[in-house]
Amino acid sequence: MLVELKACFMEAYDDNQDGKIDIRELAQLLPMEENFLLLFRFDNPLESSVEFMKIWREYDTDGSGYIEADELKNFLRDLLKEAKKINDVSEDKLIEYTDTMLQVFDSNKDGRLQLSEMAKLLPVKENFLCRQVFKEGIEGATKLTKDDIERVFSLYDRDNNGSIENEELRGFLKDLLELVKKDYDAQDLLEFEETILQGVEYSSDGKISRKQLTMILLALAKHHQEEEPTTP
Repeated sequence: MLVELKACFMEAYDDNQDGKIDIRELAQLLPMEENFLLLFRFDNPLESSVEFMKIWREYDTDGSGYIEADELKNFLRDLLKEAKKINDVSEDKLIEYTDTMLQVFDSNKDGRLQLSEMAKLLPVKENFLCRQVFKEGIEGATKLTKDDIERVFSLYDRDNNGSIENEELRGFLKDLLELVKKDYDAQDLLEFEETILQGVEYSSDGKISRKQLTMILLALAKHHQEEEPTTP
């Protein structure tokens, strides 16, 4: 019965017939307002993970490292105002929307959103570090040009002050972490930050320079090479 139910479900909602339910197909299952909220976010992705981390800091008001239900409700209220310019959403409706979004994105079912779960609700246009130039092993690393480094640096140095710091740094580290870990939370990001920064012998001000960024990107390419299976 379950197999038959799955087949019927996929036939009804798997529009592109790829054997998976993507976010747009999933949205069809939601009530109209939640459907709208979901598609609005995916039609209007953030420029980069720097913006994501700024939003995370804004709504994680208690600094717990999670977006709890009340914080998510505040986020959805502001999102509705941004999307439809409306201010008259009732508290009951907001609670209903919050519950729905938690059901969809809270994959470990702990009643709150960790970083990787919120990242699915709040996508960015592209993780620039997924590009092929960073995945070609040490040979690829030698192909990294000054322009490649400058593009990455300018992507994260949003205030153009010549260093990557604060939310800029955390946005960069979030993108790095996503390359090696599917599910991650704020503690994972903090530990990852300590490991990465120790590796480049950073100064106590917690900033990354172009030189240090270059070292990290070269190490990233080398890491990909070591992960490649060797053929006998």
